[in-house]
Amino acid sequence: MSRKLLKSGMIVSAMTLISRVLGLVRDVVIANLMGAGTSADVFFFANKIPNFLRRLFAEGAFAQAFVPVLTEYQEKQTSEEVRELLAKVAGTLGVIITVVTLIGVVASPLLTALFGGGWFWAWVNNEPDGAKFELASLMLKITFPYLWFITFTALAGSILNSRGRFAVSAFTPVFLNIAIIGAAIFLSPNMERPEIGLAVGVCLGGLIQFLFQIPFLIKERALVKPVWGWNHPGVTKIRTLMIPALFGVSVSQINLLLDTFIASFLMTGSISYLYYSDRLLEFPLGLFGIAIATVILPALSKKHVNAEGNGFESTMDWGVKAILLLGMPAMCGLIVLAKPMLMVLFMRGEFTLHHVEMASYSLMAYGCGLLSFMLIKVLAPGYYSRQDTKTPVRYGIIAMVSNMAFNLMLAYPFGYVGLAIATSMSALLNAGLLYRGLHKAGVYQVSKQTALFFFKTLLSSAVMVALLVYYLPSLEAWVAQAFFERAMTLLMLISAGAVSYLVCMMLFGVRPWKIKTGL
Repeated sequence: MSRKLLKSGMIVSAMTLISRVLGLVRDVVIANLMGAGTSADVFFFANKIPNFLRRLFAEGAFAQAFVPVLTEYQEKQTSEEVRELLAKVAGTLGVIITVVTLIGVVASPLLTALFGGGWFWAWVNNEPDGAKFELASLMLKITFPYLWFITFTALAGSILNSRGRFAVSAFTPVFLNIAIIGAAIFLSPNMERPEIGLAVGVCLGGLIQFLFQIPFLIKERALVKPVWGWNHPGVTKIRTLMIPALFGVSVSQINLLLDTFIASFLMTGSISYLYYSDRLLEFPLGLFGIAIATVILPALSKKHVNAEGNGFESTMDWGVKAILLLGMPAMCGLIVLAKPMLMVLFMRGEFTLHHVEMASYSLMAYGCGLLSFMLIKVLAPGYYSRQDTKTPVRYGIIAMVSNMAFNLMLAYPFGYVGLAIATSMSALLNAGLLYRGLHKAGVYQVSKQTALFFFKTLLSSAVMVALLVYYLPSLEAWVAQAFFERAMTLLMLISAGAVSYLVCMMLFGVRPWKIKTGL
């Protein structure tokens, strides 16, 4: 079991690494083009709304509800019944997402007013920031059709993942990054408003991702003619599971939207600082957390369908230990190396040293929640694989309400940094509630061995942090270095940190390469 999961996880991680690296290249190009000013704030805002809905209708709630039901059909039903389910799901989802997309395009000013309240208020009162509201409304009309393409891309990815074809869907986001990079290099420089060119790149990237999946669906005999099937038993089961999951699985995204709303009332650049911080957070989260969660959900679903209780718990334990092994040093490294990473990646063109310092504060705040974000990705499938979406919803509501309270408490004294702190605090609460629920239900309990493993990763990470702090150059020294020298210094620090962590883990008796045998 663990050997197969390890292989799948490595494939997803490798494909995700390519996508994340290109994603960083994309953000470097955007930072060089627009920095962290008004244009960047508006573009990130217009890109965030359809991406939030993507998590609801596509990769988030839908996938968590669809994969367990599809797995059950593939294990127990005929191939024709599976194809019928796929046709009904594609048709039903297609109609819904088409309506939502059309509403989003037409009602873009209303959505902008809803999620960018500060800009709308400025527009009503004829203040300078009112121009952001008008520009964001226009750009949202361009980026919103991305939702339609990415929803069907996610549907195709879920089908392929359930059949063990993880690499295809993990590689697909590469095309979005290529499209945006291409738009930034060839289209935006020739436009009066370069951010509009980037919005066109987002929409084009969605189309390319959708088209890329089709040949693989044909090969799997999973390309079907969409048919409306609201009352089909499988569709009914999926939407029953999905409705509560719409809220529960996307709590972190809802929290980010709340951050955006509050940030629209704060100083110019707040949305951009949070965006660049979140992008660096997403790199280890996608590389480790989401990759492990992606391969665990189908495995857990099969264990549940086939009533393999011990196998279910051991799979959960494998996921938690893998997260601790990779997530603990990633979290500590992200906090300690926040400024150097931002300088190496973004400090050029319109992105200045001032922007680096401002973004580093929110990055450190987000970084404190990285392990919690990763654990959520692994603990949540423990519910969805058993077709229980109501419990995570209850915990999600508690976490979201808590995040709102944290925002109100921290936004005034700490500004946008307070919003990042609040998000990390709510993630910790959400992860704690998810584990508590699994423990109470007798589904998964952290063993003494796992608890000891946690302390080993914590102590090894502490040694790594001490080493990094000791050898970390001063800010003046970083600024004085040329780009290549700065990049090499950062690379050496990361390498030294990784080696020190691994050596400490080995001294504690842990052999990381034995993860394939269940650690």
